[in-house]
Amino acid sequence: MNHAITDKLSPITIVSIDSADREWKKQMASMNQPFVFLTKDNELTAYVYLDDLYNDLGKASDLTLEILENYAISIANVGEWKQGTPISLPVIFQVLGEHITLIKNEENDYVGYIRREDALVELFRQDNQNINLLKIILSSIPMGVFIIDGDQKIVNCNESGLKMIKSTYQQMINLPAGRKFNQNHIDKVFTTGETLLNQIQITDDMGVLVDYSPIFNEKKQVDGMIVIVQDLPMVEEMAMEIEYVKDLNTDLNAILATMYDEILVVNKNGELLRHSESFIPDFWGVKDLEELVGKSLLELEEKGVFSPSVTRLALDKKKKVSVVQQTPSGKSVLAVANPVFNQAGDIHRLIIASRDITETKKLKSELRETKRLSNNYKEELEKLRCRDYVANKIIYCSSKMEQVINRINKLADFDSTVLILGESGVGKELIAKTIHMEGRRREKPFLTLNCGAIPEDLLESELFGYTKGAFTGADAKGKIGYFEQANQGVLLLDEISELPARVQVKLLRVLQEKEVTPVGSTKAIQVNVQIIAATNRNLEKMVEDGSFREDLFYRINVIPIQIPPLRERLEDVPLLAFHFIQQLNEKYNKNYHLSPEALNLLEVYDWPGNIRELQNLIERLVVMTDDNVISAEFVNQSLGFSESKRVKPMITGILPLQEAREHLEEQLIMLAMKKYKTTTKAAKALDISQSTVSRKYQKILQKQEKIES
Repeated sequence: MNHAITDKLSPITIVSIDSADREWKKQMASMNQPFVFLTKDNELTAYVYLDDLYNDLGKASDLTLEILENYAISIANVGEWKQGTPISLPVIFQVLGEHITLIKNEENDYVGYIRREDALVELFRQDNQNINLLKIILSSIPMGVFIIDGDQKIVNCNESGLKMIKSTYQQMINLPAGRKFNQNHIDKVFTTGETLLNQIQITDDMGVLVDYSPIFNEKKQVDGMIVIVQDLPMVEEMAMEIEYVKDLNTDLNAILATMYDEILVVNKNGELLRHSESFIPDFWGVKDLEELVGKSLLELEEKGVFSPSVTRLALDKKKKVSVVQQTPSGKSVLAVANPVFNQAGDIHRLIIASRDITETKKLKSELRETKRLSNNYKEELEKLRCRDYVANKIIYCSSKMEQVINRINKLADFDSTVLILGESGVGKELIAKTIHMEGRRREKPFLTLNCGAIPEDLLESELFGYTKGAFTGADAKGKIGYFEQANQGVLLLDEISELPARVQVKLLRVLQEKEVTPVGSTKAIQVNVQIIAATNRNLEKMVEDGSFREDLFYRINVIPIQIPPLRERLEDVPLLAFHFIQQLNEKYNKNYHLSPEALNLLEVYDWPGNIRELQNLIERLVVMTDDNVISAEFVNQSLGFSESKRVKPMITGILPLQEAREHLEEQLIMLAMKKYKTTTKAAKALDISQSTVSRKYQKILQKQEKIES
């Protein structure tokens, strides 16, 4: 090292920080050097820059070893230079990195130190290979760099800067900086010590962006300046990028503004940084969210503005959190906080989306109530549908059938055992199906078993089922009986009077214990079945005869329903006949109908086969007739009325006696004339004189002609 650097060599002032040495405080008090070196076990370990220490703590502070060690900088970080050796590039970088550089003699002992500023000044003065490398590094910086000394003259610069301002090194060195750069900006930096950034300077020769940064000496005085220059093409590129970012920001704000949710950006301390334009009024306790920017949202929960705080929950759990926040005024807000993590895995931001659901909750409650009412209406409609089903299937207008339907409706909410009584053909199975459709078990199975149609030895296994290998010829897998199949539903036992005595006993147990035991098994199975029994026989008389168990009779005779025969409700005949003929017309795409006289004949018939007989007759009439209008004569032939057979006329309504007599005479005469063609034969059939028949017949024809005209 030359004499210029040796002249600036400062001695090393040492303080021992060994615990046994108590003199270090006295040493510190007497020091006037800015750097003090620390030793431990007689070895140089670190140094302390006292200016930094006293600036932070003050000179009058009570120093401790702990404080010294906190401000100590390891000697390993300090550059070293040995006298008599050339300056290497690593030494140059170490000089740049620390406040000082340690100097060793040829014996490798420390002889002092020089400050970074002195070393750099000397390095720049030397014209050797290492210094050329330093200049190369400086010239490789893409931005222009100009060094200005305390006299405001340019003392150094790089090649990039010269190109940007279109000048040469010889023209710029020692040139007053104000001639090339803004003098006002230079004066301001020297006066205030502030840094000026992004100052655009455009002249005829150049267009650049300039940064002015002060260089301070050890007394914190401005001793020079670094001017950083960027070419405007690069600035334009940066400006375009900034403009692009601004456009993105504008688009993002526009998107956020169109969102229904209120969006908040919160930092890791719970402080509000920014927010969307959407704002939930009467929730935050302020008129505008801008009032909360920079403030902690955690404090609002403590003040009782709302609870709970989704910010606190997300920060605590470090994961996405959704809560419904409530305010004292009764407002409900759904808040979702989504954390954003940095590279270290710590929370960097919270994105909170909030939505006022006060009205939504109210609507949800109303919807729940509406659903409840809807379900009630559905049940009512289902009942009405069932009643419509009944109305569509059970055709009646008589008071006796009205009583039957009323009893069925009363059974709708009960699972009572029902006994349906009535002659063959009155529609007992249809009544049973109606009870099922009207009742609570409408969605469950409905099964029918005709007790008289199955052999006695098979009836028990059909009803109760059987296990594997229960008897010869049994299914290898066993079989589930009707009771198990109809579990939770309805089982119709038709012709129950035909049950053999052995099966009656088992059926009684099912009704009493609500359980069945399959044939070949000892394990009972619980069942829940509504029993409907039906018969056309007099069970009470069978009980008296001993052919039907009395206890079983009382078990099934809980709700008896007596279906009247068709002869006791002849007013239903026209309705039933019309219904059956309409069914056939729709099925075969025909257009048959009964004449009034034909209907009159149907009404006076006794119908021993009841509704089944009527249905079969209507089908026979439709299939066999040659005309669309089914006449009374054709009906008469199908019913097998003979001349000697006497039938009683039926009156279905109250009317004056004389009018009824005339109406009956008119029908009888027309019927007789249509059948016998002559007044003589008609008079004989009606047992009146021929002249009476002729006179009344002519009168009827004249009456019909007047009506037609």
